[in-house]
Amino acid sequence: MRANYANLLGVLKPLVLCVIGTRPEAIKVAPVVTEFRKFEDQVRCLLVSTGQHREILLDALSAFGLAPDIDLGIMTQGQSLAQVTSRALEGLDKVFSDQKPNIVLAQGDTTTTFVSSLAAFYQQIPFGHIEAGLRTTRIDNPFPEEFNRRATGLITKLHFAPTFWSRDNLVKESKDPNSIYVTGNTGIDAVLHIAAQEQTKWYSETSEDIVLLTSHRRENWGEPQRHIAKAALRLVEKFPNIRLVVALHPNPKVREVLTPILENHPRIDLIDPPEYKSFVGLMKRSKLILSDSGGVQEEAPSFGIPVLVLRDTTERPEGVTAGTAKLVGTDEETIFAEGSALLSDEMNYQAMAKAVSPYGDGGASARVRYHVLHELGIMSNEEPEWTY
Repeated sequence: MRANYANLLGVLKPLVLCVIGTRPEAIKVAPVVTEFRKFEDQVRCLLVSTGQHREILLDALSAFGLAPDIDLGIMTQGQSLAQVTSRALEGLDKVFSDQKPNIVLAQGDTTTTFVSSLAAFYQQIPFGHIEAGLRTTRIDNPFPEEFNRRATGLITKLHFAPTFWSRDNLVKESKDPNSIYVTGNTGIDAVLHIAAQEQTKWYSETSEDIVLLTSHRRENWGEPQRHIAKAALRLVEKFPNIRLVVALHPNPKVREVLTPILENHPRIDLIDPPEYKSFVGLMKRSKLILSDSGGVQEEAPSFGIPVLVLRDTTERPEGVTAGTAKLVGTDEETIFAEGSALLSDEMNYQAMAKAVSPYGDGGASARVRYHVLHELGIMSNEEPEWTY
């Protein structure tokens, strides 16, 4: 009802339609929606959720005072990728037909993002890709994200690349350079916004060093996560002043591997994923983060927290080059050795902690807004200057 009412009131204003489906998308698109809504006298902005991650997506949005204007609620227990894709495509096709947006925006590399671009293409609606140009060397790793972002790039009219490395990837793929804008990452806008507000004090009663572990990616399910868990347990046993905090993804395939190895240790806490505000506070409290999350690779360096990346490839090599992150894969011995080196060698640790984040300055959303409105023929505040 809200979306239709907004359409009636704003019939003469162009419509920007932002689509999300998962918690990471919600976090990175929220500041973009907030930015567009500062210009309600010139443009309308609606937020559509496919509902790939339902409850945790809503929790993330609530940290920004947002909720979906339209929620397709496509997720059911045990869906295959094909079922998620077909249900999201059918739902978004109807939304686009009903709302007739002037441009569709989506972020990242999820099934929702790919399907948003495809549904927009079928209806010949311009599509803008936030966080465009990330690449690995294999189309099936990470799976299915690498395919999603490459396929989305074929359809995209406005490519919002977070870094020059990602822009160069797009140029190599013969994308029109005039369609590519280096903006920084909107995830940095989000994490800085929340960090300025969040008051949660994690483990204030102890001087223990917190090592945070998050692992959820599909390619790490099963044996790779078993290796990760064993390495993390060995770190706890080697270093008596660390506490391992494991933010357990709700997927049963993740929990059934990690829980038996890590439960019942006095210095290991298995917790449900905190709401985004609290998770930002937990990152800030951490000494070291072990993660296969792309978002964490970007966010943690904003607080000077080193990240060991639990993957064999990364589409975010800028952090590795800058020294804020290190790619360690999922081999138990490698994770244990690299974690031990950081926790026992202060000079080695400080080299990573003090490295400068390459991912943005908090102005990415304003840059996206500026270029989208310019595409729609609307003049707005100039994009913020950024010294890369």
